[in-house]
Amino acid sequence: MTQHLYILTGASRGMGLAMAEQLLAPDHRLLCLSRQVNPALAAKAVAAACALEQWPCDLSESVAAAALLRDWLGRLDATTVASATLINNAGVIPAIVPLSASDPAQLAQALRVGLEAPMLLTAAFLRATESWHQPRKVLNISSGLGRRAMASQGAYCAAKAGMDHFTRCLALDEARKANGARTCSLAPGVIDTDMQVTLRSAAPDAFPDQDNFIGLKARGMLSSPADAASRVLGWLARPDFGTNPVADVRD
Repeated sequence: MTQHLYILTGASRGMGLAMAEQLLAPDHRLLCLSRQVNPALAAKAVAAACALEQWPCDLSESVAAAALLRDWLGRLDATTVASATLINNAGVIPAIVPLSASDPAQLAQALRVGLEAPMLLTAAFLRATESWHQPRKVLNISSGLGRRAMASQGAYCAAKAGMDHFTRCLALDEARKANGARTCSLAPGVIDTDMQVTLRSAAPDAFPDQDNFIGLKARGMLSSPADAASRVLGWLARPDFGTNPVADVRD
């Protein structure tokens, strides 16, 4: 029996958890890398007859995380895999303050989790599966803030902008290979998650865009994590996935 392999980061809450729940199926094998294990997700996997592994993982230690993934993939029997997909979803928002007032450790963590880890995990995934003949995909969860500057959001905007551009470079790399992976950096829209709560609760003098985010909530313009996850996974399943390496679910 072959299974479709999915590797998902940031699956402990929000859209990441919703994606993990929607990926639970008997013909799927799911590996989640998150800050903590989710017992409820494990129970749902058993009920769905889905093979699930959860690694409690600090993605700011990206070299170690990538090595673990590379070694794990190297031990897999490729003949049991129908397809392989890496979804880089994890991200961190440091304190919402101007760059001059930022904590250096928080800035470093945001860039490591939001940009360094996706790059290293992607490199490990592609290297370990280079000889596989099965279809392979890399889906990077980006943001509109990677394409639009915002005050007091330098680290998050920079991480997402970097993700977009490394995905463009990756697409060029993989297009030169006989069985190159298809890849896309996808903005999922505006989602009602803890991140939105943080933005709405920021100090107005430090975050001039606070009113915009309060207005999005008041006007009912936020997607639920489940709806956003459904749209993202629908995009992943499109036959033209990867044609445009940087995209938005609202396109």
